[in-house]
Amino acid sequence: MNEKGKKSLLAVITGAPIGCLGGLIGLGGAEFRLPVLVGLFKYPTRQAVAFNLAVSLVTLISSLIMRLPQASLPALTAILPVIVSFIVGGMVGAYTGANYSKRLSERTLEKVILILLVSIGILLIAEGISPVVASGIPMSLPVAVLVGIAFGMGIGIVSSLLGVAGGELIIPTLLLVFGVDIKIAGTASVLISLPTVVIGMIRHGSNGAYAEKKEWKELVVPMGIGSIIGSFIGGLLISYVSSSLLKLVLGFILILSAIKMFTKALKTARAGKAVIASPARERKL
Repeated sequence: MNEKGKKSLLAVITGAPIGCLGGLIGLGGAEFRLPVLVGLFKYPTRQAVAFNLAVSLVTLISSLIMRLPQASLPALTAILPVIVSFIVGGMVGAYTGANYSKRLSERTLEKVILILLVSIGILLIAEGISPVVASGIPMSLPVAVLVGIAFGMGIGIVSSLLGVAGGELIIPTLLLVFGVDIKIAGTASVLISLPTVVIGMIRHGSNGAYAEKKEWKELVVPMGIGSIIGSFIGGLLISYVSSSLLKLVLGFILILSAIKMFTKALKTARAGKAVIASPARERKL
């Protein structure tokens, strides 16, 4: 098997378990995929974020195809203003986040992503210890729309910076702030995430992130296929695995893997600067 074939096979093999974990906890798994793209596939952080968004798009589309036939249309229609407000805010946030990431240096972007991944890991642990209960905050429709736009913008920025669909943030927000039923929140999250991810991809694409078309064939599509297969398996295993325990374990894994991957990248960058600076000092002497 040639190098391209090995890369595609590795993409499927790594995508499947990540998709399975995502299926078990009701997420796309992109937060776990990012450290793999950086640590295993050795992509620069900015490139890894862009590819993570592309794989997220593939998994979101497949998730929507599986979810929509089972979704309650009346229930979705009832929260349509909230969904639309999230989409509007998310698209603005994704556009802003992609532009902001372009201005950041690779090292600064790595630090930002490390903080965000650790924060998501802590959120998973918190949800594992104390599962989110739908309650909601009473508010009028105009206020709900404004709140949805505000939350959507914040989530869109995170989505664009990490290359994630944002379900790990959207679903708890829908449950806690808007009192949406957990089953409806999952489908609503996919509907909200799709436009946000597309906008993020367009902005990253305009920054030249997808200039190498072969990466779609060698990485994005195979990893997307692996994620879809994995998420299907994860969905079948839900009744056999404790969701709370899994969130606790995965939260710790995410924090440790993020710290390991990105602190290693930062140390490598500092070592590179030291090597460059050494000849300069020698010349001065």
